[in-house]
Amino acid sequence: MNLLVVGASYRTAPVATLERLAVGSADLGHTIGRLLVQPYVGEAVLVSTCNRVEVYAAVKGFHGGLGDISAVLAAHAGCTPADLANHLYVHYDEAAVEHVFRVAGGLDSMVVGEAQILGQLRDAYHAAAAADATGRLLHELMQQALRVGKRIHAETGIDGAGRSMVTAALQLAATHLDGGLAGRPAMVIGAGGMGALSVATLSRLGCGPLSVTNRSAERAQRLAEAYQARAVPLAELTDALASVDVVVAATASAEPVLTRDQVARALDRRTSRQGPVVLLDLAVPRDVEPATVELPGVVVIDIDGLAAGLPDDTASGASEEPTGVDAPGAVQTAAAAEIVTSEVQTFLAWLRGAEVVPTVAALRARADELVSAELHRLTQRRPDLTSEQRAEIAHTVHRVVQRLLHSPTVRVRQLAAEPGGDQYATLLRELFDLEVPQTAAADAVPGLDRAGGQR
Repeated sequence: MNLLVVGASYRTAPVATLERLAVGSADLGHTIGRLLVQPYVGEAVLVSTCNRVEVYAAVKGFHGGLGDISAVLAAHAGCTPADLANHLYVHYDEAAVEHVFRVAGGLDSMVVGEAQILGQLRDAYHAAAAADATGRLLHELMQQALRVGKRIHAETGIDGAGRSMVTAALQLAATHLDGGLAGRPAMVIGAGGMGALSVATLSRLGCGPLSVTNRSAERAQRLAEAYQARAVPLAELTDALASVDVVVAATASAEPVLTRDQVARALDRRTSRQGPVVLLDLAVPRDVEPATVELPGVVVIDIDGLAAGLPDDTASGASEEPTGVDAPGAVQTAAAAEIVTSEVQTFLAWLRGAEVVPTVAALRARADELVSAELHRLTQRRPDLTSEQRAEIAHTVHRVVQRLLHSPTVRVRQLAAEPGGDQYATLLRELFDLEVPQTAAADAVPGLDRAGGQR
């Protein structure tokens, strides 16, 4: 089996495409099941967040695996694989390991160093494991990715400023409000992980009064009480909108929770406030109906707007937070990248060592077969031997064979862990004419090299 990553993110696809690709919790098990029944896919983990949808897979062949995964993603998005082709990126084997480790460390995030992705990867892995979709390869990859992510955050300080997509979005929102965010009334729609982070960040930035609304009134109440905010029933959302300057929408709804008409009615009632209403839509699928952007006096910032509106130095982690705390810069990012490089080589060494295990097992099985055949022949030729004598001979022969095999099998495992070590397993198979089940070789894909990069 080989590792393959196929995905789309805010870097390669507009939010409209990410919306179609997004896999909600209700569809996650079904989509993973569709991946597993594909002929080239043996294991699969599906990551779906507000700015990326990725499949991590163990596949029998590059071309076949890419075709299978692309077909499942396209079917889920209601389009053809050709429609998705320009929005997908592909990483294979070593490049796949590097990509997953970079994602875990926050190096591939819209805001470099954000720590939310670790929890999202953990949830994706648990969902795949619950669906019996992870074998030895993806189990090890995901466990190591989570460990690498934690190591990066612990050793580099890349998330020392508490950066997240929420703080980056609010930094952009502040540019549309005279005097910034402090003292501005704000509302958060959604009481999940992103909603809780939004309330905490708004509170830290001095926004207020704060209000929270959610489909589950109980969750909204608990979150509001934690930050001295007001819980607003969802049925009163339009009235509440009329008295706020900033709205952060971050739900898991499949449909918009803020429609154009709803926002327009709220604006009509907003007689005492000055300046625009800034709607931060951090959800995929979008929480704010796209047509809302046409309303005068409204600024809508969604994932597309966030990616395009942040300065380049913000996206790379070198700017300042709205709190005034320095964000991770080049030193932290470089240190994180060094950790990734080192950890990728460690994982590849483990992988090479694991790949020789079936060959070593086949060699020992062949030796056992030969010993058994010779002992059977001896029994036929020397029926006069007692049971004790036959047992002693068998024990001696087995000990000789095991001692002969011990040093070369230990050494071949050590050699296999080194770069280019896969050749040793090949040599063993050829020297001893071993039959070891092999996966299909990677097929050539026009325009892509084996590492998944563009030629």
